[in-house]
Amino acid sequence: MVPQVVDGLQVRPNRVYVDCTVGEGGHTNAILADCDAVRVLGIDPDAAALQIARDRLESHHDRIVLVQDWYTRLTEIASVEGFSPADGVLLDLGVSSLQLNTASRGFSFSKPGPLDMRFDPNGDITAADLVNYKKVDELADIIYKYGEERRSRRIANAIANARPITKTDQLATVIARSVGRTKGRKAIHPATRTFQALRIAVNDELNNVADGLDRAIEILKPSGRLVVISYHSLEDRLVKQAFRAAALDCICSPGTPVCTCEHKPKVRIVNKRVIKPSQEEIMVNPRSRSAKIRIVERV
Repeated sequence: MVPQVVDGLQVRPNRVYVDCTVGEGGHTNAILADCDAVRVLGIDPDAAALQIARDRLESHHDRIVLVQDWYTRLTEIASVEGFSPADGVLLDLGVSSLQLNTASRGFSFSKPGPLDMRFDPNGDITAADLVNYKKVDELADIIYKYGEERRSRRIANAIANARPITKTDQLATVIARSVGRTKGRKAIHPATRTFQALRIAVNDELNNVADGLDRAIEILKPSGRLVVISYHSLEDRLVKQAFRAAALDCICSPGTPVCTCEHKPKVRIVNKRVIKPSQEEIMVNPRSRSAKIRIVERV
């Protein structure tokens, strides 16, 4: 959804933008290519992705700054690098195609690999740690909360009985055997939601998103835009609620006859309905089928 991102950010000459999840540099490349006189700060915890972005963006090297870090440190990084306040901020949430397609990173059950799932390979906790050392109740809660998996307890028990589990395909087989395969043309693999849940827990994604949204709004100039791409309901719900809260002009308790809070909205919601990919884009990039874009503008 590159054109929608560039349009949503309102890329203009002599402005500065922050790509909080630069990945391989696709969106940043589009921003730089759209205008000659813009600068972009790219942030990502994944060193491998950053190196690909660095090579890809070499022709724009004088207009980009790439930093290996988490966007939860956005305020400090943008200040140090001279990108605060910013004219636009982009958050492309979730796992990247590079991570999914690299078996050694352990994000995908379709490619045998170690149970890792860390965005930052230097992180402390892996998916194998959760799978092999969490109590059954704790593991079931993770799978239910972050994967929205109704069969979480059955899956957690099956995992506990099969320990130790060290490989992605091994875990996927255990899950599939415990719940069976759902029939139908649009049926997803029975391990999909569990793998999502483990990835979110390993990287503390939802807490990071909530923190990152606050920081992104904080560093925006008046009329600056924040564009967020989410890929599953938990992320999108969190973004939607955060944007609504930031756009409120009153936070008094319901039933209060006269507003006394003196609260001021921080943003204006640009698109009341989420922006979704076209059928043409989904055909070219199937992963985009679940993407949703939400945009706010600083007031």
